[in-house]
Amino acid sequence: MSKVKRKRYKKKRYVLPVVFILLVIIIRLSLPYLVKDYVNKVLADIPGYYGHVEDIDISLIRGAYTIHGMFLNTVEGNTEIPFLDFKKTDISVEWNALFKGRIVSEIEMQQPTIIYVFEDQQQDTTTVADTKDWTKALTDLVPIDINQLTIKDGKFAFVQLQANPNIDLNLTNVQLTASNLRNVIEKSRTLPSSINATAISIGNGDVYLDGKMNLVKEIPDMDIEFGLENANAKALNDFTNHYAGIDFDEGSFDLFGELAIADGYMKGSFKPILKNAKLIGKDDGFLKTLWEGFVGFFKFVLKNHKKDTLATKIPVEGNLNNVKTRVLPTITRIFRNAWIQAYKDVIDDDLDYQDATQGADMRK
Repeated sequence: MSKVKRKRYKKKRYVLPVVFILLVIIIRLSLPYLVKDYVNKVLADIPGYYGHVEDIDISLIRGAYTIHGMFLNTVEGNTEIPFLDFKKTDISVEWNALFKGRIVSEIEMQQPTIIYVFEDQQQDTTTVADTKDWTKALTDLVPIDINQLTIKDGKFAFVQLQANPNIDLNLTNVQLTASNLRNVIEKSRTLPSSINATAISIGNGDVYLDGKMNLVKEIPDMDIEFGLENANAKALNDFTNHYAGIDFDEGSFDLFGELAIADGYMKGSFKPILKNAKLIGKDDGFLKTLWEGFVGFFKFVLKNHKKDTLATKIPVEGNLNNVKTRVLPTITRIFRNAWIQAYKDVIDDDLDYQDATQGADMRK
């Protein structure tokens, strides 16, 4: 072989690897922009909504990508307040599940905010904003099934701006973990997935939620209990004043509940407890004082004077398409708390998944 041919051969031997490496580098550098364009296109195509992401980072080694600054809002809303505002969302392959033969993902969301502005969501628009559209679009951003979900320092709020003053019911410092959502482990369990959450409510109440779920069903089954403790009742004044014409001068508010769903049939209860409440404030006008005095009279009659609580237990039951609140038991339990035995400020733990299962079986 001549020296010229040998030199050409050596050059070709090095050129191909170099070209391949350059192509890999170009693709790697272009990938974040391609993914960002794809995500923005998905958000732009949601009927009734518009959205955008600021930036996307990709880590091929971890098998992950991170979305920075994603927001979503209604097209014809009255405000510029984003409906969804996710500061940072990390989506990655769950490596532990690979050893069990499943390819699933885990998501960690930092400082996600969901603000439901009543006026924005109730608009009669020509382009219908459907919840199913945006939830499906967001799940489509994850290429594989979600098995683990973590939320750090989240905020969920309901806002009504046309009320005077504005109503802002919110949960802050939301910490949530949900595991085994796609039933990778513990497949024999009826409710294989677990969810745990804590938060701070308006009035600095402590919120907690614990439960089990089965999300691998068209209508998920679940068994959940939750509580809200020691919220300052005065924080509810904007809401109660707008809808009932009363406000609190002092007092605290608790709420405890249990909820079970089996095969689309729900059974549950909610136990609100108002403690040491006083309605009439020194700054109230004559008509408001008169109305609050009228309401306060019934509160005086119906409260448990030993514990200074006004409480009841509200049962809910039925098919998810026709859930009903039982009014008579709700009323009689107000008298039970007042005159017989005060409700305790704890979760009663008298309901479980089997109760919903039996209800579902009876209606088959």
